[in-house]
Amino acid sequence: MAELLTAENVWWPALIGVLVLLVIWFLYRRRDAGNRLKKVLSDIGYDRIEHLLIPNGDDGEIQIDHLLLTSQGLLIIDIKEAVGTIFGSDKMTEWAVISNERRYAFPNPQAALYDRIAAVRHIVRQVPVAGRILFLDGAEFTKGVPSLVTNLDELLDEFGEADKTAAKRKVDAFKPHWDLIRKAALDTQVDRMLGQRIK
Repeated sequence: MAELLTAENVWWPALIGVLVLLVIWFLYRRRDAGNRLKKVLSDIGYDRIEHLLIPNGDDGEIQIDHLLLTSQGLLIIDIKEAVGTIFGSDKMTEWAVISNERRYAFPNPQAALYDRIAAVRHIVRQVPVAGRILFLDGAEFTKGVPSLVTNLDELLDEFGEADKTAAKRKVDAFKPHWDLIRKAALDTQVDRMLGQRIK
């Protein structure tokens, strides 16, 4: 019986318990962040299209992960999940993420966002089109935040509308242009399917 209560045998259950609690905490935080993202997007967007493929204006196509119809016009959102300190600026070609676990670099996302904005503007010329690079919780810019980069709170502050009646009138005015985007996406999808059948 004394063998079962040695120091070596006692810490294993404690270690397993701590690991289980860490996994539960991580899953909870991830789910909570996902719910918060959905809530903010539904608060600012009166309609939304995900994984949209439209013409890029140069005989090609461009993918947009999130396009929202807001009271201020159309909003393109590129979501980045990076945990740690991010070093990036408007002029840097690569941004770096440093966390406790690792360090990695990724291309400056602003150029791709500018291309997406231009593609949407090519279709809806009379409507304001904005774009934001959204970093979720866990990302921190310590040397200043580059242009078009935001977090959930700032996104809600910038694109949220307190007066829902006034917002609805604005959104209704943008609806015909929103329909143009939907048609361009559908036409692109049909062209792609027909192109695959011909090959």
